[in-house]
Amino acid sequence: MDVAGTIETVGKEVTRFQPGDAVFGWTDGSFAEYAIAPEDQLAAKPASLGFEQAAVVAISGFAALQGLRDVGQVQPGQQVLVIGAAGGVGSFAVQLAKAFGAQVTEVASTNQVDLVRSTGADRVIDYTREDVTDGTRHWDLILDCAGRRTLSQLRRALTPAGTLVIVGGEGGGRWLGGFDRNLRAVALSRLVGQRLRMLSSKPGQADLQVLRELLEAGKVVPVIGRTYPLGEVPEAIRQMVEGRGGGGKIVITV
Repeated sequence: MDVAGTIETVGKEVTRFQPGDAVFGWTDGSFAEYAIAPEDQLAAKPASLGFEQAAVVAISGFAALQGLRDVGQVQPGQQVLVIGAAGGVGSFAVQLAKAFGAQVTEVASTNQVDLVRSTGADRVIDYTREDVTDGTRHWDLILDCAGRRTLSQLRRALTPAGTLVIVGGEGGGRWLGGFDRNLRAVALSRLVGQRLRMLSSKPGQADLQVLRELLEAGKVVPVIGRTYPLGEVPEAIRQMVEGRGGGGKIVITV
């Protein structure tokens, strides 16, 4: 759904754009030479970004922004833990949390440590060497983008009144499609002092403009893992599903 490119033609009722404008945003069917999008799903591409960078912002950016700001209610000075920091949502979340004034710790695998360190976190933890859920350290807000740790493990890493935001499912699941843990978190949250939440992000023009301003200010820089031509979309998706993308966003170019 993410997209960036140059407008070729516009409908007769379009007022915000004209042919030749460089834009980014979201639309169905973006894996194509030409895509159609409503004008309220696009914004002017930040001049500081190339098309490849702009093309990976919208969907992951919305999830990271809404997960931190709306669901997590992040505050300046809070201790924030981002699990899965090398992924699309995670790499945006680290930078956004820093932009909101939080102290950020990010978690990634050994081969992704250098990549995630470039996003500007205050601390990087290699989960193959350290267990962030052993109960010895606590964070005010945890954004879990990896989906493998149990609720009890994650709660051990929270402060007594801390907030957990689960992004996405666990992958698979016969009845609930991998969202079992998300639903258990919401149910358990009613019984404990910690806020346990799941994210359901929604694309929107207002948040696209928020992201655009942060990108223009240099507070957020999209992290790109690999780039593929349009004809290699099947291979790109295989790389992503199998976890061989190496971190960052995968880009399709025309």
